[in-house]
Amino acid sequence: QVQLVESGGGLVQPGGSLRLSCAASGSIFSIKAMGWYRQAPGKQRELVAAITSVGSTNYADSVKGRFTISRDNTKNTVYLQMNSLKPEDTAVYSCNAAVLRLQDLELYEYDYWGQGTQVTVSS
Repeated sequence: QVQLVESGGGLVQPGGSLRLSCAASGSIFSIKAMGWYRQAPGKQRELVAAITSVGSTNYADSVKGRFTISRDNTKNTVYLQMNSLKPEDTAVYSCNAAVLRLQDLELYEYDYWGQGTQVTVSS
């Protein structure tokens, strides 16, 4: 099995910064894309940022220029640096990973989610 463990959420004032981390562990051959999603109360879950295994990135328009996604492939970890935070960034942030697992000499792709971490931006 594979586990994703997130950390780094919390309460921050508007204009502040937070850094989220998500570490994957378990039976992993390699990890393709990793991403961060968020869901605010009463809203649908949305993609915040994603990064491929070779470092190509994609961001939601609402966070471009403020958030930076990065990953350390040696640690199977993805990060989200969030700067200039706004109250509308308040949500539960969850990481996602597309994981390749070797089973019976064949590679299979599975989708895994972390448990989520709360980010609250408020004065």
